[in-house]
Formats: sequence, C-alpha cells, structure tokens
Amino acid sequence: MTVHVCLVSAQAAPNLLPVLDPELKPEEVVLLTSQKMRNTADALRAVFTELGIRSTIIPLADEHNYQAIEETMLQIAGEREGQEIALNLTGGTKLMALVAQTVAQTADWRSFYVDADTDSITWLGHRQMAGKKLAEQLRLRHYLKAYGFDLEAAPERPQATREQRDLMQTLINQIGSLETSLTQLNWLTQQAEDGRHLEVKMDAHQADSRSLEALLRNFEEAGMLQIKQNTICYPDETARSFVKGGWLELYTYDCVARVTGDLGIRDKAANLTVNNRGVKNEMDIALLARNRLFVIECKTARMDKPQAPKANDTLFKLAEICRRVGGLGTRGMLASYRPVADSERKLAGALNITLVTGRDLIGLPDRIKAWIQS
Repeated sequence: MTVHVCLVSAQAAPNLLPVLDPELKPEEVVLLTSQKMRNTADALRAVFTELGIRSTIIPLADEHNYQAIEETMLQIAGEREGQEIALNLTGGTKLMALVAQTVAQTADWRSFYVDADTDSITWLGHRQMAGKKLAEQLRLRHYLKAYGFDLEAAPERPQATREQRDLMQTLINQIGSLETSLTQLNWLTQQAEDGRHLEVKMDAHQADSRSLEALLRNFEEAGMLQIKQNTICYPDETARSFVKGGWLELYTYDCVARVTGDLGIRDKAANLTVNNRGVKNEMDIALLARNRLFVIECKTARMDKPQAPKANDTLFKLAEICRRVGGLGTRGMLASYRPVADSERKLAGALNITLVTGRDLIGLPDRIKAWIQS
C-alpha cells in the first residue's frame, strides 16, 4: 500500500497537489495535525474521501514538544511497517518538519517538498530522486473544499456571444460619456427587478433622452432587451441581470479567459456561492493561478457620492472573503465602472485590494496579468 504522510498547515495546496497527480496518488493519506489545524485537516479529509482515497487524522497533543511529536511519528512508522510511505514535508511547523524528517530517515521513508508556485516536487534525504513536475489537476471545487467551503451550485463558466462582446466593448470604450444614461438604465432595471417584472415603463423625460435612447439601442441590438413604445422589455431574468450590471462581470470573465493560457490559469468561474457551516459568501469571479485563489468583485454603481453605497463597504467585504475563503495567499481585485474616492483608494491599498476603475478597465487584461504575476 502507498501512503502519504502529510503535515497539516494553513495552506491546503501543497498537501493536495501530490495526491491529485496520477503517478503519486496514494491509497491512504495520514494527516498529522495540531489542534489549531484540526478544522483544516477535517476539510482535507473530506476532499480525499470524495476522491476515493482513505485518510486518517492523527492529532498532536503538543506540536511544540519534540519528544511527543517523535513518539507519534514512530508510532505511525511502526503501524505501517512494510508499506510504501512518502512523507510530505511542506506543511506543519518547523519543529514538526524537523522531527518528521529525522523519523523518515530512520524508517527509510521517501520524503519530498512541494513548490506550489512551480507545480513541482523535490525529493529529499538519502533516497533523493530527480524532481518532478506535478500534473495540473487542482480545480476550484476541491481547492475551496480543502478550506471547508462547499459550492452551492456547479461553477458557471459563461461564454459571451459576439453581440455581447461588441456591446461590452462599446460600454468600456465610452466610459465617461455613458455614465448618466447607464445610471438611468440601471435604475429602471432595478425597478423591474423589485417589482418582479420583466418590463418597466419609462416616464416622459426618460423616453425623450437621446443618450438613454442610444444606450437602449445598443442593448437591444445585443438581444438583451426590446423597446415597445415607452416600455423596456427583458426577454428573461438572465438578460435583465446582464443589463443591470452583469455585463461587467461577463466582460471581466471574458478578459480572464483571454489571458488564461498566458498565465497558466488552472480554473475559473463566475457567480460562485460558497457555504461554510451555513455562512455563505458570494464571489463575482474566482480563479486559480499559481495554486492560489484570486477573487474579483465587479461594480457598475456609483460609489463616490454621499448618497451612494460606499466603496469601503465593498472593500471590507472583499478583504474578508479573501481572508476567510482561500487561505493566506488569496488576492482580491475590485473592478469598478465608476471612479472611487481617494480615501477608498488608500483603504484598498491598506487591505491589499487591487483597484481597476473607470477608463483603466480598457486595459483590464493587462491589469489582470500584472496582478496575478506580482
């Protein structure tokens, strides 16, 4: 029987990647964990169970006690004598790794270290072998589950139509000149949603607005609505959501798709809802690159006026999602069609949130590249 002995820490990817590789996939995983990391170990075990791999959690009474760690490791070695064991030294505390490596040498185990940035393992010790590039098997579903978050529904991976792409590019290229009419359209579409209708009537002033009329014509040509006299009609809920601001999410997802090959993005999805013990979090766009989670929040509403929803609320929410959902390496970006105030720019910097606002959206693919590679 092949067994991986793993040291549990806050980062899940190093313990997941070798298990997902067909050449290294074990029949059993032994998770050595401190009490502090017990929830992480339970989450990893849930992933392994889903993958059809048996797993055993072995708790450490005191991860700071050299002798206690050594006794536990020697017990593992004694119970699995004759089995093919590989020790993953990437996680755990420094003391756990030091003791585990010493026991591995005594028990003649293979041991290795995972470099999550390069998807490779390095074999260590006297049984050192050539390094190996790991198969790229990690996906959002298993990555999130390893941190205790279940997906509420299957990930959405939308495909924009040519008409939608033409419309979105027009909206991006004309940032500034379309702000007033787009605000009007957002408000009207919100009224339709609040009333649970797929149509909304314009008043005389709105119906006579040339800028709104031109914007409506653009959305109509893309098949997202129809104009019948003074009434806007949406073909379905998906179209209504697109008009209300979902178009920016689709545009941003389309930009991510454009740079996927260049950046080695492993998985991406839109409109994700994750659940952790009844607490739900929503992410407009989530993607995996360099075995880290990247989250993008998209906003078309104004956030720089006193009466508008404050950008700092959005920033704090995004920062909290990054802190809770994907581990220490998770990064966040706010893509906003409208400008934000200087105070919110400073807050974004303090929260380590990248901002792409206003006309900067024209170069969003390059911004995404720089963000992921930084």
